Amino acid sequence: MARPPLRVDAVLVQAVIAGALSFAHLHDIAAAAGQDGWKAWAYPISVDLLLVAAWRRLRSGTAKAAAWCWFVIALAASLGANIATAGLLDLNQVPAWLRILVAGWPAVAFLGGTLLVHTAPRPDTATEDQEDAPDPEPLAQPAIEATPERPAVTVPAALVDHARKVATDHHTRTGTPIDTPTLRARLGVPAPMAEAIAAQL
Repeated sequence: MARPPLRVDAVLVQAVIAGALSFAHLHDIAAAAGQDGWKAWAYPISVDLLLVAAWRRLRSGTAKAAAWCWFVIALAASLGANIATAGLLDLNQVPAWLRILVAGWPAVAFLGGTLLVHTAPRPDTATEDQEDAPDPEPLAQPAIEATPERPAVTVPAALVDHARKVATDHHTRTGTPIDTPTLRARLGVPAPMAEAIAAQL
């Protein structure tokens, strides 16, 4: 089976280029602010990780306010480095406020990452808690007493014929079938007998 030809995704290439440039700018700012050696390389990694953590929380749909807050903070750090290295800032004479921001960034990034991870329970943890919970005991069902069956009512044929005439007369006058209470009142019979007669009409 022939393998499909390799296709270059323009969006992916653009993302790699933008990420590499932003990474380099963050490194240059950190180095200019006095963070030399491996520390200068750790700063862009910290910013990118905070961006990814905030983006994942936004995609999950939980704690969106906190996710947007930390996403904007990390994005501001990245954009700030890009703008500062565009010739607007003398990297040989970095101002004190920028040194303070760079020095305080690790604590800010650690706080943001911790809050993003622990602001909401993980779905798998919630599922495990539900699985471990004991099944509730079934409520005792109240005993249902059997309704005693009524004895069969014997209706004379003559009474049934008379009831048919009454029902026909009622339908002719009102345009609606006669109901059992009305039939009972017209015939003057007990309710069980009226129901038995109505069943035969």
